[in-house]
Amino acid sequence: MDKVIAFPMMGNYYVPAKYLFSRLSNCKVLDTPKITSKTIELGSKYSPDFLCTPFKYTLGTFIECLEDGANTLIQMGGGCRYGYYFELQEKILKDLGYNFKYYNLVSKGHTDIYEIYKKLKEINPKINIFKSLYYFLITYKMVKFMDYIDDYVRKNKAYDISNKFDKMVSDMLKSLSETKGIISFIKTKNKYKKLIKNIEINKPNNNIKIGIIGELFTLMEPYANNNIEDMLIKYGAEIKRFTTVTYLLFEKKRKSKKYLKKLGNIKYKMGADAMDNIYYTKYLIDNNYDGIIHIKSSFCTPEIGSMGIINKMCEDNNMPVLFLSMDSNTSNVGFETRIEAFYDMIEMRKRNE
Repeated sequence: MDKVIAFPMMGNYYVPAKYLFSRLSNCKVLDTPKITSKTIELGSKYSPDFLCTPFKYTLGTFIECLEDGANTLIQMGGGCRYGYYFELQEKILKDLGYNFKYYNLVSKGHTDIYEIYKKLKEINPKINIFKSLYYFLITYKMVKFMDYIDDYVRKNKAYDISNKFDKMVSDMLKSLSETKGIISFIKTKNKYKKLIKNIEINKPNNNIKIGIIGELFTLMEPYANNNIEDMLIKYGAEIKRFTTVTYLLFEKKRKSKKYLKKLGNIKYKMGADAMDNIYYTKYLIDNNYDGIIHIKSSFCTPEIGSMGIINKMCEDNNMPVLFLSMDSNTSNVGFETRIEAFYDMIEMRKRNE
């Protein structure tokens, strides 16, 4: 039977993921369906109640993919309970009667290129190590470029005079998905790096700046956070988000040690991104941001541990902070009301200053 590969959806990162797996596996890679209310209904139906919400999103996605013909599932999970999704999701899906192979590309909570290569070799025994390194390099550069563009968009989209950002990003993702090799990628990169800088923006000197921190999946998957970034941009905010795939896969190990030293009074990493978010809070306070939104999935233990410290830091430094917990029953209307009220409070505060 021919292998058909599927992996969970997380923002626009499906583009480099599909590029890498299709090049290295020589198998069909399914177009992961975008997350919808049906996805979370399926995931919640077959998940233990008190597991964190990303488990339910990814399980629901896998069920949809298996129904669409996938028979080889790829997960990249580690760092917290996410690292145990592999065993539990595999058991749930097999109990439901699905026939498939499941590969977790993160071992012992760490990303190891050699371990990933070994797992991919199980999928495609003919894989070549030099060819693999070549496509790993292109994928790394693709992810890094996407994160660079996304960061620029968050800072400037609210002030885009001609509303060109969305169309440009959509065209860029299409071009990246059609990348043939390193030369093709470089041409795409240079083209869109130039195009984005040519988009006319009108940013006021005293614009509102908001930092968004929290649990990685909820931050990076728009459906999981009710499109909070677009919401804030619509109101007129410049956004700072630290958590990206570039950071998680290629920088976290090195930078986390630096953050721990700079914090001084925090002695342990606290699991997942909890300590990192405490450092980001310090950064946002020190750099005169106007507010912080901490967002997480319900039952995210590391982030629950960080919230008290973050709240005290904000209280001591007169920094507005909003804590949001997302689950499968979070109301869009109630969520948007809280965001709007928080933004209005910051705007009024800034006017009075």
